[in-house]
Amino acid sequence: MRRVAVIGTGHSKFMFNSEKTSTEMMAETALDALREANVQPKDVQAFFLGNAWGDFEEGQATLQTYIANEIGCFNIPATRVEGACSSGTMAAREAFVWITSGLYDIVLVGGVERATTLPVPLATRVFATCADSRYEYPLGFIYPASFGMLCHLYSKTHGIPLPRLKEMMAGVSVQSHEYAMKNPYAQIQKPLTKEDVLNSPMIATPLQLHDCCPFTDGAAAIVLAAEDIAKKLVEKPVYIAGVGQASAGRISSQADYYPRIRARELSSQQAYKMAGLTPQDIDVCELHDCFSIAAIIAAECLGFFEFGTAGAAWEKGATRADGKIPINISGGLKAKGHPVGATGVGQICEITYQLRGQLAEQGRQVEGAKYGITDTMGADGVVTNVILAAQ
Repeated sequence: MRRVAVIGTGHSKFMFNSEKTSTEMMAETALDALREANVQPKDVQAFFLGNAWGDFEEGQATLQTYIANEIGCFNIPATRVEGACSSGTMAAREAFVWITSGLYDIVLVGGVERATTLPVPLATRVFATCADSRYEYPLGFIYPASFGMLCHLYSKTHGIPLPRLKEMMAGVSVQSHEYAMKNPYAQIQKPLTKEDVLNSPMIATPLQLHDCCPFTDGAAAIVLAAEDIAKKLVEKPVYIAGVGQASAGRISSQADYYPRIRARELSSQQAYKMAGLTPQDIDVCELHDCFSIAAIIAAECLGFFEFGTAGAAWEKGATRADGKIPINISGGLKAKGHPVGATGVGQICEITYQLRGQLAEQGRQVEGAKYGITDTMGADGVVTNVILAAQ
């Protein structure tokens, strides 16, 4: 199986209310990635785009074809990948598979979303289309409600009083805001205290406003290439050492595992096995903290902490840049932002920057980072993990 490397990255500012269309944001970001990779549009053999709701947001389906044409990648295979919040990482996995197969040598991967075109009630309805349309959404199981339920279940399962759990969750949000303030791509660059979190408006008991990530517009892109080509084009290719993907059905079908996310456990195990690594080998992680409780659960499912202990680990500084396992040093979804289709590709960009060692000036560099992992979760359990290795 051929090795595959990230040879170029592009990343827009994540923001609220972009004046640019999805095609414009993605085209600019893709061209940045191509320039960094030292390739021309004519060299790209295929394009995979992560995008969840372009047809709702702008009335525009088949975004991938218009973007490919806009950047001069004429008539190549262009494929839109939809997996809710996992869309971008799933697009990257697809590209990885096609390159390892030998069919393509150079592939462009992008992710884009313009979610803030939607008013909040409509956005809530659109996002809920990824939940079960017969048994979940009609009963009010939109995502804040689902993760609020997970908070209660996590508290009961691990014997952590809910007020104590909420303090731990607040620590997750506070750390994310601290690092986002150092990230020029981040949407929210304001300090946050534990008191701010605990005094913010209630959204879905016990989740409060500052436990939740924002709606976001943004784009991110990477160029992937086979190893022999990558070495000719760039000095520091960052290799994809392993990938994994698993899925799940409606919430009721996952009752035997909740509050653990079984699909995340399976997909991460696939990625670790392919890479020949364990959680203890990982130096830096970007994980899916759509809500503060989601970060705690994800860190445990990925194998970084024993179940029921991740919240305390955040409080002790184990997830900081100089901690046991640095997590979301970008600011995470909570503060960097969550432009759904772009989130996973943006995570891959962030880990690539870390493994290249290029974030020291921002005060976010994890020293000596060699292996990093990204984690994205779509809907109620479509999960994709990618391990990147700097070699």
